[in-house]
Amino acid sequence: MSSNSSVVQRRKTTRSKSKQQPQQQQQQNVAENLIENQNATNEQNERLHFRSRSATSVSAAAATTTTTANSPSPLCCNGTLPTTANMFNCCRDVNCHLNAPLALPLRGSVERSRRSESRQSFLSETSNSTSAPTPTPTPKASSASPTSASKKSSRSRSRSSSCDVGDVVDNAKQSAGRADSAINAAATEAQFTVSLHIDLFSWGLFLLAFFTRFYKLATPPHVVFDELHYGKYISHYMRNIFFFDQHPPLGKQLIAGLVSFAGYDGNYTFPRIGASYDSNVPIFWLRFLPALSGSLLAPAVYKLLQEAKLRRSTAALGGLLVVLDNALLTQSRFVLMESMLLLASTVGIACLLRFQRCSLGSLTWLGSGAAAAFFLACAGCVKYVGFLALVLAGYLLCRHLWNLLYDASLTTHQLWMHTLGRLLLFVGIPLAVYLGIFYVHLRTLHRAGPHDSIMTSAFQASLDGGLASITRGQPLAVVHGSQITLRHTHGRTCWLHSHAAVYPVRYKDQRGSSHQQQVTCYSFKDVNNWWIVKRPDRDDLVVGDQPEAIKHGDIIQLVHGITSRALNSHDVAAPMTPQCQEVSCYIDYEIKMKGELLWRVEILNRQTEGDRWHAIKSEIRLIHETTGAALRFSGRQLPSWGFNQHEVVGDREQTHQDAIWNVEEHRYTKTQDQRERERQLLSAEMIPTKRTHLSFWAKLLELQTKMFWQAKQVQSHMYSSQPHEWPLLDKGIAYWLDSSSSAQIYLLGNILIWYTASAGLAIYTILLIFYAVRRRRLCFDVSSGEWRRFLIAGDTFYVGYLVHYLPYFFVDRTLFLHNYLPAFIFKLLLLCYVLEHLDYLLRRHCIGRGAILKHMVRIYRLAVILWLFAVFFVFVKFLPLSYGSRKMSAKEITNLRWKDTWDFILQKNYALN
Repeated sequence: MSSNSSVVQRRKTTRSKSKQQPQQQQQQNVAENLIENQNATNEQNERLHFRSRSATSVSAAAATTTTTANSPSPLCCNGTLPTTANMFNCCRDVNCHLNAPLALPLRGSVERSRRSESRQSFLSETSNSTSAPTPTPTPKASSASPTSASKKSSRSRSRSSSCDVGDVVDNAKQSAGRADSAINAAATEAQFTVSLHIDLFSWGLFLLAFFTRFYKLATPPHVVFDELHYGKYISHYMRNIFFFDQHPPLGKQLIAGLVSFAGYDGNYTFPRIGASYDSNVPIFWLRFLPALSGSLLAPAVYKLLQEAKLRRSTAALGGLLVVLDNALLTQSRFVLMESMLLLASTVGIACLLRFQRCSLGSLTWLGSGAAAAFFLACAGCVKYVGFLALVLAGYLLCRHLWNLLYDASLTTHQLWMHTLGRLLLFVGIPLAVYLGIFYVHLRTLHRAGPHDSIMTSAFQASLDGGLASITRGQPLAVVHGSQITLRHTHGRTCWLHSHAAVYPVRYKDQRGSSHQQQVTCYSFKDVNNWWIVKRPDRDDLVVGDQPEAIKHGDIIQLVHGITSRALNSHDVAAPMTPQCQEVSCYIDYEIKMKGELLWRVEILNRQTEGDRWHAIKSEIRLIHETTGAALRFSGRQLPSWGFNQHEVVGDREQTHQDAIWNVEEHRYTKTQDQRERERQLLSAEMIPTKRTHLSFWAKLLELQTKMFWQAKQVQSHMYSSQPHEWPLLDKGIAYWLDSSSSAQIYLLGNILIWYTASAGLAIYTILLIFYAVRRRRLCFDVSSGEWRRFLIAGDTFYVGYLVHYLPYFFVDRTLFLHNYLPAFIFKLLLLCYVLEHLDYLLRRHCIGRGAILKHMVRIYRLAVILWLFAVFFVFVKFLPLSYGSRKMSAKEITNLRWKDTWDFILQKNYALN
């Protein structure tokens, strides 16, 4: 009996083992599938291909399941030998052309096998989670008879063939129901739950930067560098006075809005650099917003580095370097725009990196994209250089879309949605922000000021108290007998002018002239700017009861109001532009030189203003009837014999932009007596009147044209510098000097950070070339994850640096060191990645290679810590030049002159050397 029991027991054991083997094999397959899925997730951006030694390796690998040491085996792209488990998992890219030789039935069987394994693993997990554990058989159960055991086994097999699937399905439904109820309960509970996440690194960086930026913020109580200009603009905002600046107005608007709550009335004039502020000027609040932006820049850089998938310690290092740079500190403590520009650019790029990882159409996708577009638009609205960050964003978006095109899992409709979504976000939002800011700008500045003379007559007439002061009762239609001033419409502000002086008989190059009365373009209001419109067939100059309006195509004469000589041109070379003909007022010397006094009026904007010649708005071109030359402002300045006024010529090229004029001041002639007319011209008064109307779009278009093409340029400056001098900090800028001591504020970066960042830029360039060549040979020196981070750093930081730096080599204007700060931020970000990447390389190649190499990682990290202490030392060393709050001796200043190109200022009683 015992022998029979032992036989039965052994049979049960054998049967249980045979049942467990498929289960173990199934669990092993499930584990392999999970590992393969994880690898596929980690390698989703890197295309894996086979590299075989012969053309038949792929087909051979698909036909065989084992490999020998002597047979040539295909190598996977990661350098490992393929097996039956990973043979068809190595290249998961359905677009890969190397998958084409594989037989379609074989690939279909592999896919069916994967689906079957996935279904079996799901059913196994479901049955295991719902079934109770099997109890251990007791001795009594073990002693059952073979007959009963065989019957039970037979019944069990019959039940399993008919009921196992139904039980599993029921259990799966019950599990799904319990899971749904648990999810609903969790969602209901989450609606009434608020979690607070505080990043101590971010807050620590902000508090540290806040202390350094706000320490003695109101010191010095004097105008510092470009506060001279920005302070004036803010004062104009407070008084609603129009001003002209070549940069967008957002930063100035924000500061003006803030100081308005502090009670500032805008009456301080900011006369010169170094001038003391009045007691009623809120210095702290004027400098508050730039200092706050500089404080927020450190945590913003920290978040951007985290979005680029750098370690938290490296991101914290980047924020700390922002705090410890003297140039960023100095630029953040005064009424300057760079700190707001840098903050908006950094936050915008950080939101963009998060946006590219979000799924299409999600709330996170929409919020991150809208935030990125908004902040990038704000950067461009602070200074036009901020739009370079938007150019970088466009590059990143296009590169991401290009990668999406290779993803065969995306349909054409989804690709169009990706493209249109990015266009709407990153074109629509910046455009709306830009137009909105200029709408507020033009609506706020409705009063005439010192800068409105650069604008056209129509623009000036739309301002209170400006050109509107002479348009009250001014007739609109230009007629025979109209007294007018002709203004050069586009470009330099000047009026057609003449005076009693004549051209010299001969010029310095021995060319002769007509020796007739000079006609010039004069940049100031003057009585000699008045001209009288006359019909050639009439001798009188009085406007009658029925005025004769001048229309498009009419022939007229222009008579100078004071000298009564008519505008003339002839085939004589102009004084400064000999390829054009001279324009003069005709004097009859009785030498048989006939006057050529007829001019044809061409109204250029008659589609909108009509065929009649109107004051202010009609843009005209005067064509000389005899020679066909157009009256044009040449832009050249006459010598002393022409009183340094600007030349006016007759140019046969009629379509030139400088040949466009418009009537600005206009009145009708009421008397025929010449002396009475002169008396009226000399005694004309300008009475402030109601402004005329000009649409927002017309004003915006004109203002944008002036900002881009007619901005005032600083010709030269003793502290200007060239782009090639910036990376190595060859030259700084003196911002302020104390009149009673050698205390001063000097824009100068932390030289150790700047030099190390330049070295990091060179190291990244070398590594980029090295990796690119090696990967072309299918040699992979870094892991796929690190390679993706390397590319992210290159696309964001390396390209960002080039985008913000290289354009300055093509800019034809005076440049300063602070123009380099946007590019410097990206170079600083790139330095942080290079430091982390070098640490990765040391860990990859040194750990596990011996005791000496093992310590290389520790030595490198110790060197980085020592370098950081040296950075802090340099920062503290140059703090007196950033704050300007401590009086310094000549010796202390000369000790800080580490480079001969640094031009510090000493009082005249001291010598620098």
